Amino acid sequence: MLMRTDPFRDFDRLAQQVFGTANTTAGRPSAMPMDAYRSGDEFLVHFDLPGIDPETIELDVERNVLSVRAERRTPAPEGAEMIVAERPTGVSTRQLFLGDTLDTERIDASYEAGVLTLRIPVAEQAKPRRIRISGGDDGRKQITR
Repeated sequence: MLMRTDPFRDFDRLAQQVFGTANTTAGRPSAMPMDAYRSGDEFLVHFDLPGIDPETIELDVERNVLSVRAERRTPAPEGAEMIVAERPTGVSTRQLFLGDTLDTERIDASYEAGVLTLRIPVAEQAKPRRIRISGGDDGRKQITR
């Protein structure tokens, strides 16, 4: 139901770990780790965005593609001499391809303790429903909703 993700995301994450390219100074977005699962009639997606100002987070849905963009700025004032700069800065992006069975009109987003949480309801027409079977006079079964 939810989602295909970028198949190359794991390769990007591995390259960032091996080559130390987590900083976006080279023009590449830094990783945005996530967890996603279904709970009842909704999907929940959690993105790790520590140190992100909530004002810099952008969520867009076009057709069934959900795009998340966030920016972490350096805490050092302009002109400061950086002694150590290991924390990633810059823009992070992630795209999810949502299934047709999700209600993209009713996505709810919240940001708390460095975690962006999206709640995506399952569309009504995709929810399981019980079908009642009744007997007809001529022995045929009639199916009603």
